[in-house]
Amino acid sequence: MKLTILGGGGFRVPLVYGALLTDRGEGRVTDVVLHDLDDGRLRAVARVLAEQAAAVPGAPRVTVTTDLDEALRGADFVFSAIRVGGLEGRADDERVALAQGVLGQETVGAGGIAYGLRTVPVAVDIARRAARLAPDAWVINFTNPAGLVTEAMSRHLGDRVIGICDSPVGLGRRIARVLGADPKQAWIDYVGLNHLGWVRGLRIAGRDELPRLLADPDLLGSFEEGKLFGADWLQSLGAIPNEYLHYYYFNREAVRAYQQAEKTRGAFLADQQARFYEEMRDPGAAALAAWDRTRAEREATYMAENRESAGAGERDADDLSGGYEKVALALMRAIARDERTTLILNVRNQGVLSVLDDDAVIEVPCLVDSGGAHPVAVAPLPEHATGLVCAVKGVEREVLAAAESGSRATAVKAFALHPLVDSVNVARSLVEGYTDVHPGLAYLK
Repeated sequence: MKLTILGGGGFRVPLVYGALLTDRGEGRVTDVVLHDLDDGRLRAVARVLAEQAAAVPGAPRVTVTTDLDEALRGADFVFSAIRVGGLEGRADDERVALAQGVLGQETVGAGGIAYGLRTVPVAVDIARRAARLAPDAWVINFTNPAGLVTEAMSRHLGDRVIGICDSPVGLGRRIARVLGADPKQAWIDYVGLNHLGWVRGLRIAGRDELPRLLADPDLLGSFEEGKLFGADWLQSLGAIPNEYLHYYYFNREAVRAYQQAEKTRGAFLADQQARFYEEMRDPGAAALAAWDRTRAEREATYMAENRESAGAGERDADDLSGGYEKVALALMRAIARDERTTLILNVRNQGVLSVLDDDAVIEVPCLVDSGGAHPVAVAPLPEHATGLVCAVKGVEREVLAAAESGSRATAVKAFALHPLVDSVNVARSLVEGYTDVHPGLAYLK
């Protein structure tokens, strides 16, 4: 099988290739095509992959190209992991938002809207090309904001585009571990949008063990989300929220922590990865060792401002191993070989959540087989979650409308309606600030 990775010069590509190296089954990926606009980054990542494959017989063959049509043509699977504007664009998203006193995180609030506005037109172009050049391919979207971008692509690819994220997987793994269960044997009742979801139950052998966790403050305080949100708040919710809900429940504290940080997350990563890619200009550098060292630092500092504001301390060692590449491999195996499995994915609603229409992309457990990902019916959302999910989905729809029409007024509306933007005038200032720094938003008139 041929796998095309768009954004193939991206830093996390070796995680995906590393997962492919573990797959020895029939019908596995034999050819990997890396596509990127930056040839230098492509060559750097290809060096890391070559070192990964050195001791693995029959490792997937890797080729690189800057020609998008060439990369897509004949693909069986397409991973979309692009970053429009690069990490410098992410840093600008954060800076402009924080100057207005609102959150600039890349998927949540003002920063997520800005990122979406410049990413959706590019993602739609990719979807149209994929439909024409690889009509039988399955597109797996990693690109953030994952739910929004997946919905934009689904308008052209239907259910052949599936969004993935490692946050729900990591959350379920942590809860199962605390309860002394094997995560592979647990059914996770998770529902919401990407980076806006809640675990409402965790069933082991048919028994829901989440009430036992919620009743024990010591257990709740022993893992990442318990430290981040506090045991008392989790008990009040009666659920375990995705870590990204910290930006909503503790917004003032999060914004203050980001404003006081020496560097924003985007600026930190931009500097860190620039050093890595510069090191790769030396043909004698040990590529895999440099990548491993940089990745370890990246993972250890993930959501550091939130943990600091909550007094949550350092991340546990078990949480530093990523996970989205494992979800991607499991998804491909299930589709290509009919190895049926259950995964939490971003897919079209299809009546699962009655408060949203069928085409709205949601994040829920799905049964996956050769026919794709099929969302599983879930219980209705509690009222507090319903309001938040509907509000954020409404914002996503305004972002899609602005990207399609090029309407500046609609972009302002998207910002103004977001729960984390507290003024129409702030929304207008955000649009002005973002269009000043992002050439990719010149289409807004």
